Amino acid sequence: MDTIVYLIRHGETDWNLARRIQGHSDVALNEAGLRQARQVAARFRGKTIRAVYSSDLSRAMQTARQIAENAGVSVYALDALRERCYGQWEGLTYEEIRERFAHQDEAACGIETFEGMQQRAVTTLTGLAADHPGEEIVVVSHGGFINCFLHYVTNGEQGTGVTRIDNTAVNVFRYTGQSWEVLQVNDTDHLEK
Repeated sequence: MDTIVYLIRHGETDWNLARRIQGHSDVALNEAGLRQARQVAARFRGKTIRAVYSSDLSRAMQTARQIAENAGVSVYALDALRERCYGQWEGLTYEEIRERFAHQDEAACGIETFEGMQQRAVTTLTGLAADHPGEEIVVVSHGGFINCFLHYVTNGEQGTGVTRIDNTAVNVFRYTGQSWEVLQVNDTDHLEK
């Protein structure tokens, strides 16, 4: 029995606006992000959602709580749904990173490998989907996490380096018990109202 997974990026933060690397840093939603969370949550009012899972970081949990409230379910926080760890780069802009770390390799800066994050994403999301055969679930996570999973499912045709994932974008996947299929990417229709 197929499982439908709504994989959603958290709402906007001040660090998103400043283009600061967030990674595992716990940054809360700003006012626009809270509004976006309410708007994406409204999409799930009346839908039969069996569970809402979220990264344990504030920006994701704040978004997930809004969705769970509208769906009438609880939120389960999982640190495995976190964004990629960016080590010493967290809190910095890309310009600051180029200035400070121009000659250092990512591993020396404590940055999680892309492959490590992707394996974490695939293992976690496959496990959650397998736990909910024939059901629909919501997972709230982060742009890099979602993109690396999309990259995996599409063999690099979409995802990291190719696809933009906007704040509160809805990405829909089907899990058949053996494989993943992409049904929708970066849907933000709820924000156009």
